[in-house]
Amino acid sequence: MNLSLIGNRYAKALIDLANEQGKLEEVYNDMKFFELVCSENDEFRKIMANPIVRHEKKFGILKKIFENRVTNVTFSIFSVLTKKNREQLLYPIAQEFHKLYDEQKGIQKVQVSTPVALTEDQKAQFSRIVSESMNKTVELTEKIDESLIGGYVLKVGDTQIDTSVKHQLNELKAAMA
Repeated sequence: MNLSLIGNRYAKALIDLANEQGKLEEVYNDMKFFELVCSENDEFRKIMANPIVRHEKKFGILKKIFENRVTNVTFSIFSVLTKKNREQLLYPIAQEFHKLYDEQKGIQKVQVSTPVALTEDQKAQFSRIVSESMNKTVELTEKIDESLIGGYVLKVGDTQIDTSVKHQLNELKAAMA
């Protein structure tokens, strides 16, 4: 079973419902909060994915953590999925929801890896170049990777541009072998 594909279907329904009720931003923040809880608590994710743990117990955990912290739209998807014994889909739904949200809002996530921290001007240049070429708003995240020696690795969606010295040395090594 492809959890990402099924999660995408539920995420589409959730984003449609959030748009319909005018709560898109709130549900977006709820799903970010849910992903944060999952990323900070591996045990929580394991419990939600474990078929041995009773659904009532999982719903009780969800209720304790989220009922008073998320919108009724978000909590309703938790309730529906728990009743249908599909709690393992919650995390993939949150991930897919963010992708759909970014698509709807015209946001492109970009990661740039460099051996040293970028200046604000350099970050702005990367953002501007990608924004102009894709006609989207850019959310740039920076990663420092000292093994690159020099240059940068830019990841935009499925595309990667690698101008690092490490990459060039590896290509040279392969050409000489």
